[in-house]
Order: sequence, then C-alpha cells, then structure tokens
Amino acid sequence: MHDLPRQLSEDELAELFEGHTRVVVQLARLQDPLGQARKVLADAPEVEALGTHPRIGQRVNVSERSASEQGSDEDPALLAALARLNKTYEQKFGFRFVVFVDGRPRAEILSVMRQRLQHAREEELAAGLDDLVAIAFDRWRSR
Repeated sequence: MHDLPRQLSEDELAELFEGHTRVVVQLARLQDPLGQARKVLADAPEVEALGTHPRIGQRVNVSERSASEQGSDEDPALLAALARLNKTYEQKFGFRFVVFVDGRPRAEILSVMRQRLQHAREEELAAGLDDLVAIAFDRWRSR
C-alpha cells in the first residue's frame, strides 16, 4: 500500500477505471484516490460506476488494456454464451457485470458469471464494485 500514489490526474484515473466519469473527477480531487475509491464508488450511482467497463466478451469499443486483460479466446459459442449472460445479468441487476479477470480464460469467467447471477442485488453490487477497485489497483501496479 505504501507505493500507492497520493494523487492521480483525471486522465490517469480514467485509464484505471475505463473512462471519464463523475467518479473519476471526484477521485482526482482526493489524496489517496485508490485508497478511497471503494468508499466513493459506494456513494455513486452504480450504473455510472460499473457502466464504463466493457462487457466480458465484448469485441468492439474495448480499450487495448481491457482486451489484453480479457484474453483472446474467440470461440463463437463462448462469445454467444457470454453475450446472453451479459444481457440476463443486466436485466436482473440493472448494471453491468464487472469481474477481476486476473488472466483467467473467458470460459472460467462464464462459470463465475453463472454463479454470480444467483446473488442478491446488494451482494452483487458489492462484488462488482470490489472487483472494479481490484482492477484499478492491478492496473496501477502494472504500469
């Protein structure tokens, strides 16, 4: 934790959180933005907080970083299953599925997604926000 930045610019935070949002603007004003990210995200509208992240399996309008993190498994059946589950997930919870991929293949993420569809909305919102912060921390460390 000692190597975390005391302050980051909006552009740096936008890279870590996949876009310029009100959350990114708010974090850029803070000392220790990554350390305070979970608290700030908890107070933000979830659709905004989670909505800038690309869908798992999405192949267009994906940042280079996200594409690299998600891997290159282009199996059409797997991509179709992910697209269906993304739609089901968003209809059930009202926000986008976000998971810390951490080098796992998309087939494994498909399993995770199926499990998380069993969660209650509040539990799943917490899981998505926790993973969003984990992704940002990992991206900061790997810079």
